[in-house]
Amino acid sequence: MSDDRAIPDSVIVGALRPFVRATRPVLAGLRESDPFGLRGRVHSAPGAEEERPLKDRILDTLASVEVPGTAAWAAMDAQARSHWWIYRVGRFTTLVAAIPGLGGALARTLPVSATVGAAGQGLLIVAIAGEHGIDSRDGEDRIVELLASVLFGRELTPTGTLDAAEDAAVDRRADELTGDLGEKDAAPTAARIGSAVWRLGRALYSVEDELDKRPHGRFYHEAIGMLPVVGVMGKYLGEWSGLKRAAKAAEKRLARV
Repeated sequence: MSDDRAIPDSVIVGALRPFVRATRPVLAGLRESDPFGLRGRVHSAPGAEEERPLKDRILDTLASVEVPGTAAWAAMDAQARSHWWIYRVGRFTTLVAAIPGLGGALARTLPVSATVGAAGQGLLIVAIAGEHGIDSRDGEDRIVELLASVLFGRELTPTGTLDAAEDAAVDRRADELTGDLGEKDAAPTAARIGSAVWRLGRALYSVEDELDKRPHGRFYHEAIGMLPVVGVMGKYLGEWSGLKRAAKAAEKRLARV
């Protein structure tokens, strides 16, 4: 790549590596919990419903809901799972933006649209990559490339293998972004996930000159966002539209691999 960019590719990669690692517990927390053991349930044979307890029949019905780990989820294709993630990530990041308390002190100091929007798009892209079989551990470089392409319009390839010290430094930074959500046996509460989302946004805000390149909403969302009273709704609708555009761009790029 040329050296006349305001932000070198190496800096972009340096911001994205810990971001990718920090998304693991956040995405795990955004997945539905399984308090009733729905993921391991096997439906009974047709005609045997009358012989089974009502409780088991109800749980079997719940197990047919399309959430990660259920039989219904296993039957979905990658595109359908990506669609699920759009709504899961989008709804939560909208909630985080609407309730500053979920972001802690950062929510009072960073721009909502740029920070939460960038973090939400990044989370979604990592989730979609996972549904296409690209693990955030073994496929870290590929996900960094994907994020750079979709979020920043950068076509880059991370070069060289990290040595032990460099790898440990990335892990430390990822731990900082994850916070207590990454601690052993830490319950993925809304507050913990919300704070982690804000920290992820801060990590991307470190390359703020690139954030305007990420997928945005339509022109009319921006126009509504400038109006009094309804402006906030316009911004949220714009972020929602941008999230879907990011998903579409990620899917398109993954289809070429």
